Amino acid sequence: MFVLGQDKKFVKNTWQIKTNVLNYSIKQLFKGQSMKLSSNNNPGLDSDKPVQDRLLDEAEELFCEHGFNDTSVRKIAAKAGCNLAAINYYFGGKDKLYIEVWRQHLLIMRERIMTSIERVTSENAKETYLDDLLTSFATAFLEPIKDKGKAYRLIKLMDHEMVEPHLPKNMFLEEMIIPTFNAMQNALVKIFPGLDKSKVPFLLFSIIGQLAHLIRVQTLFDQSYPIQLPGFGFDEAVEHIVKFSAAGIRACVEGK
Repeated sequence: MFVLGQDKKFVKNTWQIKTNVLNYSIKQLFKGQSMKLSSNNNPGLDSDKPVQDRLLDEAEELFCEHGFNDTSVRKIAAKAGCNLAAINYYFGGKDKLYIEVWRQHLLIMRERIMTSIERVTSENAKETYLDDLLTSFATAFLEPIKDKGKAYRLIKLMDHEMVEPHLPKNMFLEEMIIPTFNAMQNALVKIFPGLDKSKVPFLLFSIIGQLAHLIRVQTLFDQSYPIQLPGFGFDEAVEHIVKFSAAGIRACVEGK
C-alpha cells in the first residue's frame, strides 16, 4: 500500500509538471510571432499595438456596428490580426471582452466626472458655487461630443445594450451611477445645507437626462448626411443647461 501511495504521488507530481510546462508553452506561444496573423483583412490595422489593445479596439467597432449577438469571436480575431484563441487567453471569452469594452468607457467617464466635482469642491476652494459645480459637471459629461467618433461609438453601444442587454445587471449602477450620484449629492448639500436629500435624485436625473439627450441629438446631427441638420456649440450647450438646471435647483431649495 505504501508503494502504491508513492506511485500515485509520483504520477500526480509528474502530471502537474507536464501541465505547468504546457501552460508555460502556451503563454510563450501567445507572446511570440505565432500569435500574429496576416493583417490583409484589415489594412489599417496598427500591428505594433499590443494584442490586447487591438482586440479591444476592433471588438468595440464591431459591437457598435453589429451588436453583441451578431459579432463573432472569429470576426474580432480576424480584424485584430490575432489568433482566434487570443480572446479567451486575454479576456476569457466574448462576454468578458464585451464587458471590458464597456468598462473602459465607464471608467474614463466616471473619473472625468469625479475629478470635475472634486476640483470645484476641494478644500482649497474658498467657496463652492452652484453654477461652477454644474458647469464643471456638464463639461466633463459632454466631453465625448468633442470626439465625434467616440460619441458615435458610445451611443451605438448604448442602443444595442438597451435592445439586447448583455452587461452584468448592476455593473452600470455600481461603477457609474452610485459613485457619481454620491459625489454630486455631497456637493449640492455642501452648497445648500438645508437641501432635502430625497429630492437630490430627481435633480440629478433631470441634469443627466438633458446631457445624455444632448449627446444623442448632436450625434444624430453629425450622422445626418446627406441632409445636414444644424448643430450647436459646445460652450453654448453647457451654458444653457447650467442656467436651466441652476434655476430649477434654486427653486426646489426655496420650496417654489
